[in-house]
Amino acid sequence: MRNRSLSRELSLISLGLIKDKGDFKLNKFQIEEIYESALDSLINHCREELDNCELELENASQKLLDSELQEGFDSSYSNIRNDLKKSITKIESVMNTLSVTLDFPKLIVSSGQIDIREDVNQRISTIINNIASIDSDIDQAMDGWRLKRLPRIDRDILRLAYVDINFLETPIAVACDEAVNLANKYSDMQGRKFINGVLRRLQKVKLQ
Repeated sequence: MRNRSLSRELSLISLGLIKDKGDFKLNKFQIEEIYESALDSLINHCREELDNCELELENASQKLLDSELQEGFDSSYSNIRNDLKKSITKIESVMNTLSVTLDFPKLIVSSGQIDIREDVNQRISTIINNIASIDSDIDQAMDGWRLKRLPRIDRDILRLAYVDINFLETPIAVACDEAVNLANKYSDMQGRKFINGVLRRLQKVKLQ
């Protein structure tokens, strides 16, 4: 399951590297190049996140130290503890992604493991080859809105969810949960709310 989550994330990053003009025409070699760039981007993103986590931990630790030097009870202890918890949770998430990403070559050759590269290629190729029908069907679940009005990252998250449900036979609940996870990581508050709304309608109506 963790490997497929990584496939979806790499697919999302890869799609973001493709010009979105409604008519994708890429050969397998071009998709491979995009995939390699996406993998590099994900690793760099994880490194940046780790650097940010390190700064957050340092700041929280300094605040904790400053509070300990003050006399009497300081109500800021609770806030500092919450900051530390958030930083630790973020570090755990980044480390989980890194643990799979950095072990990528081993995943490829290990028996019983899905081929992440092929899974990403399949997702991207499916979207490229069916972009018009995918976007049209998602429009039907948007309750008066049009997919093209959404930010690119939100469009691609919904497209990946559609592919999961309609091409890869992923259970709708699983596909929606994975899309929400991507939205929580890559979209903004407004985008997350909108994606959640569309996904709820996708759970009720199987798109044709």
